[in-house]
Amino acid sequence: MTANIFVIGLDADNARVLERLPDAENHTFHGLLTPDELQHGDIDIADLLDKAEQVLDAFDGPVDAIVTFWDFPAATLVPLLCELHGLPHVPLEAILKCEHKYWSRLEQRAVIDEMPHFGVVDLDDAEPRLPEDVSFPAWLKPVKSFSSELAFRVADEEEFSGAVAEIRAGVGRVGDPFEEVLGKVALPREIAEVGGAACLAEDALHGVQAAVEGYAYQGKVTVYAALDSVDYPESSSFLRHQYPSQLPEEVGQRMKDVARRVMERIGFDNGTFSVEFFCDPQSGQVCLLEINPRHSQSHAELFELVDGMANHDVMVRLGLGQPPRHRLGAGPYQIAGRWYLRRFSGDAVVKRVPTAEEISALEEKVEGVRISVSPAEGHWLSELPEQDSYSFELAQLIIGARTENEMEEKYRTCVDELHFEFGDAA
Repeated sequence: MTANIFVIGLDADNARVLERLPDAENHTFHGLLTPDELQHGDIDIADLLDKAEQVLDAFDGPVDAIVTFWDFPAATLVPLLCELHGLPHVPLEAILKCEHKYWSRLEQRAVIDEMPHFGVVDLDDAEPRLPEDVSFPAWLKPVKSFSSELAFRVADEEEFSGAVAEIRAGVGRVGDPFEEVLGKVALPREIAEVGGAACLAEDALHGVQAAVEGYAYQGKVTVYAALDSVDYPESSSFLRHQYPSQLPEEVGQRMKDVARRVMERIGFDNGTFSVEFFCDPQSGQVCLLEINPRHSQSHAELFELVDGMANHDVMVRLGLGQPPRHRLGAGPYQIAGRWYLRRFSGDAVVKRVPTAEEISALEEKVEGVRISVSPAEGHWLSELPEQDSYSFELAQLIIGARTENEMEEKYRTCVDELHFEFGDAA
């Protein structure tokens, strides 16, 4: 029998990855809600649930799994829908303990020391201040947002005031529907008081960024991979994610141990997760940055290039109630990266992007490379969804190589031949 697997937020790129999984011939993947419905405009939780239920109820056949590789609202819709259909899923409360940045920090503090000082900034105060334990430089961010939206690194009171004003103006778009989902579980007093549209402040972390990926199955937490996140010089914007991590092995083991303890504390089960860190390669110290209650779909092709199988396979098997599997090092390359070509010099109209023919020729010329362009001609860069606060994404490049140096050389070759043009008016 073919298993019917409904994927919340399924897009064309991830559909192709899913169809390349080892057991794909035994699965039929169905999209359930589009990325646009989930992430753009107002987020109406009741409406999204109703739309999803209409699709599932009208389906002529068994619903064998409901899964996703997206954060809120998708990650919270999965347990709500799975509960209705009697399917394996992560408990909703565990999802929310990951998604709510302040609640997550409180849970982490109970079992680890590897974390920054943190506290809530009162957005309703006429003169908001940093929490007592937090000092400049600091990061301000909503307790729930998309990607790095409304996340600001502030060095002084002036930057703090500007960031607070922007967060105050925009926090409700995601925070208000997030609070609606929070209302579906019994909240501790500290979380009920701050709600879902609050602002978190944390000491700025230092070092290099990295992450681990893992899963929980039948009460056991397994962390099976470590990856690096490399920033642009003098910036907090990602230049690339690469797998496997090039950090010392003891640093990777420390990250895995911290992640395991935290996910056990949260009560995470029957699902995938990724945990982000800042690391000091010299001292070996690690500091937990953020927990995501899903594996990273942006890493899927990296696992495919190095291990011969995307991390989506773990999500699918858990959704079906099956034990996960992983086969390390079975792919054609020893290292792979997802690179981000960015513009830092402000908003502009896109006058020209690389043509499909140019991209195809470049992919043929540089072996192990796949390129996707983000903006469209005639549009403002500011119209791009889910951008960080400091840059605009022009293109993504998936690159497989034998060494990190070879991967960097392939990236530079591609960037030299990707021709964009910008202007001030359409």
